[in-house]
Amino acid sequence: MKLSGEFVFDGNQNEVWELLRDPDELAKALPGTQSLEKVSENEYTGKMHVRVGPVSGVFAGKLTISDEVPPESYTMQVDGRGAPGFVKGTGSIKLTAQDDGKTLMQYAGDVQVGGRLASVGQRLIDSVSKSMVRQGLETLNMALKAKHAPPTPETTAATEQPPAFTPPTEAEFAMGVVKDLLEDVLSPENKQVLQIIAAALISFVLGYWLGGKRRTH
Repeated sequence: MKLSGEFVFDGNQNEVWELLRDPDELAKALPGTQSLEKVSENEYTGKMHVRVGPVSGVFAGKLTISDEVPPESYTMQVDGRGAPGFVKGTGSIKLTAQDDGKTLMQYAGDVQVGGRLASVGQRLIDSVSKSMVRQGLETLNMALKAKHAPPTPETTAATEQPPAFTPPTEAEFAMGVVKDLLEDVLSPENKQVLQIIAAALISFVLGYWLGGKRRTH
């Protein structure tokens, strides 16, 4: 499976670079992340709960950064394994400063999926993966913008701090996946299958949400 695209961050290149190398911020970007720790300068380990259709489970894995050229680019290798199967891949990002003070990210990757996870079908895996990337980048950008948000009347006192950024919940994230799946799967000539697909997607959302509820107890 290949993933590639572009995204514009509302911050300068150095800010975006620091954001992408901060494990705490990265952990917030995708609901389901149970842990993400920096174990060396260029290596992270973590656990993440993933659901794709009827298959779900926890993946434990390692993320390694290489070919680093701060604050412009790096290459990453991902190796994750769990009861649902395995995910292994490589990817790269490139940051380019824009004239308006924003930063363009260009990303590309090649991912291999195996085990039960692969049984859900390539199209569903592709759609969910693209949705995860989109929502993850948007969440990181919201965190970046929150750092530059102007003070409100409630936070003008010198002793008060602006409210911390609150990332989307797992339920909100799952609804975002549903929206992306609908846009990807449904075409005008296929609207007669809306009820069938909607029922399947509702099951997906409920399973994702209930899985998150079980993990909190």
